[in-house]
Amino acid sequence: MTSIDHIRQPRNLIGNQGSRLRGKDPLPRLLVQLLERAGEPAIVERAASRPWASALFQGRRHVIALRLSGPDAQERRAVFAAGLEEAEWSLPRHFVADITIDGGHSAPQEEVIELSALTIEDW
Repeated sequence: MTSIDHIRQPRNLIGNQGSRLRGKDPLPRLLVQLLERAGEPAIVERAASRPWASALFQGRRHVIALRLSGPDAQERRAVFAAGLEEAEWSLPRHFVADITIDGGHSAPQEEVIELSALTIEDW
């Protein structure tokens, strides 16, 4: 997308205010929904996001590690993974184009899930 309006600068420089959410990183909203899907207790061990673009689309690539703990962690991991690619996500002005489990590891009463996701701006 191109723009010929080079003079007018956006005034809203504080994120998550007003109607200028377009292009904002959807990672925080995605993390909340992933934690809800994982169940309690779970934490975000690591999360990073970087810009991504193709010839037609723009968005962000996310890398996330979640730590599930408790006596039912292994069962919660299986429930979390089941149908993850088909899950519906509520991300204003973005959609999840791809989400996969890349790996992880297990320990007694603990599971780490490593994910990657691609979100695209919804025009």
